[in-house]
Amino acid sequence: DEFISSPPRKTVRFGGTLTDILLKYEKGETTDFELLKHQLSDPDIKDAQIINWLHEFRASVAYLTKELDQLVSILLKLPWLRRSREVVEEYLGFLGNLVSAQTVHLRPCLRMIVSQFVPPRITIREDDVDISDSDDDDENLSENFNTCHRALQTVARYVPSTPQFLMPILVENFPFINKSERTLECYVHNLLRVTVYLPTLRLQILELIIEKLLKLDVSTPQQDIEDAEETANNSDSEEKSTEEGLFDMEEDEERKGNKVVSSSSERMAHPLAERLDILMTILFSYIKDVCHVDGKLDISNTKELYRDLVSVFDKLILPTHASCHVQYFMFYICSFKLGLAEAFLDHLWKKLHDPNNPSVIRQTAGSYIGSFLARAKFIPVVTVKACLDLLVNWLHKYIDNQDAGANAYCDVALHGPFYSTCQAVFYTLIFRHKQLLDGNLRKGLSYLQSLNFERIVMCQLNPLKICIPSVVNLFAAITRKYQLVFCYTIIERNNRQFIPVVRSGTGGDLVQTCTNPLDSFFPFDPYLLKRSKKTIDPFYQFWEELSAEDLENLNKPIKKGTSEDEDDDFLKGETPQNDGVVEIAPNSYESNTRSPVSSIGSPPDCYVPYPQ
Repeated sequence: DEFISSPPRKTVRFGGTLTDILLKYEKGETTDFELLKHQLSDPDIKDAQIINWLHEFRASVAYLTKELDQLVSILLKLPWLRRSREVVEEYLGFLGNLVSAQTVHLRPCLRMIVSQFVPPRITIREDDVDISDSDDDDENLSENFNTCHRALQTVARYVPSTPQFLMPILVENFPFINKSERTLECYVHNLLRVTVYLPTLRLQILELIIEKLLKLDVSTPQQDIEDAEETANNSDSEEKSTEEGLFDMEEDEERKGNKVVSSSSERMAHPLAERLDILMTILFSYIKDVCHVDGKLDISNTKELYRDLVSVFDKLILPTHASCHVQYFMFYICSFKLGLAEAFLDHLWKKLHDPNNPSVIRQTAGSYIGSFLARAKFIPVVTVKACLDLLVNWLHKYIDNQDAGANAYCDVALHGPFYSTCQAVFYTLIFRHKQLLDGNLRKGLSYLQSLNFERIVMCQLNPLKICIPSVVNLFAAITRKYQLVFCYTIIERNNRQFIPVVRSGTGGDLVQTCTNPLDSFFPFDPYLLKRSKKTIDPFYQFWEELSAEDLENLNKPIKKGTSEDEDDDFLKGETPQNDGVVEIAPNSYESNTRSPVSSIGSPPDCYVPYPQ
């Protein structure tokens, strides 16, 4: 009201009122109209001019029909964000009037707002050549983003159908993955902010973000990340030694302070891994913020977000082979409450044992169950036992059904879900056997004996032949120690029967030994991204490297008649019997004890020769 009653500031102005100019244009007189467009396009336009024009346009939105979309386009390009508060408020009012009177301009308005979700870019030209194209370091960036969200909320308030028009625009404006980290960071952050005031879009926005993260993830295999880190570490140490020899760096180091050093040490050497790390950190922060209100877990919010994330998991993550990091959003949200972890395990279990699901999805669900049970510290032993009971009972029923059938032979194509479940059970036992036996050894052994591993291992389907050798060998060593089942006879027979695969190629015949016929992977293998890793590590069960004493203990099977009085002796590894050898292959042993990167958290490939 104050603005309306106050006299307009004097500005250079040509032509009559806006209404006159538009009416003249309708009659074919274009001179004033062209002059108007020229004035609005002037890069040196003043705040007062913008306010005056916007004030007139607000009163004349009825004239801004589809035929004048060129003029509207110029208005939407006005540099309103980096202007005074008065300009911003006037512009927001104009946007509201425009979309409520002329919904035909809704899409261009939304495009304009979404285009501001990334930092502006500046290009420095020298001799007509672009020499720099970097992010503008705008101090008001956060404030500008806040204003953009206000604009979007204003539009959504006037046009209820805004979400359905907005989503395709959010998809098409998503920056390419080779854009700067800052650009991707800002865009993803702003997308997640949209979900707060347009909750109907949350599922679609999470899908969009996670789909892009997956593309980054599968483009950066773990081995590439490890190699890049190793190369960077080597070059850093070389540079450091050179610098120390040539210069006295003490003054510079003091001036820099610790902050720069720590931030550079947190950077990932692989450029795509660096982008993924930043975006995963944002996603984890978002999950935490949505699920917690005033520092306390909000059950209702958490359940709703869990449902959305499980939906995205089913649609995008489960069908994607060998992603390394993105799936950890499920690991993280499940860490908030045991009920969520149990719900996730139940969800995977339903996927696994439903014969109507494709075999590859069932196998992947099996991999997720095994990896989740093994790696999630927040899952108690009682839940691990409940899951093992479910999985092992299903395996026994599967064997019952196959025994009489014509397909009772070792074949991955026929029995993929069975082998995947076996591997999940073996993997879980490798990581959890100490906890399962902790406290009361007799009771623990009785439970493990009740699972009847011998029947699973000895069955016609021969799971030891199909599962990954490192898992099979550790499982064999542990089950032998506790005299649950003796696997070495079968392993030896399988090794003798193993026939290398010969494939012809342009370079001649290639002999391949397939050590992973299931093409399986462990989805919760160690997390390598440095920043976001801090969120996961407190809940993560790392593989404890086998010490010489552990290796020796694995060779000492427990006697069948162990009484409770002998429990302590056994746990100390003092059982005198030792009739076998467990070794680790030298190459894998070295790589798993000496390499600072590759050893973090996975069982080594164990070589277990047939005991003499």
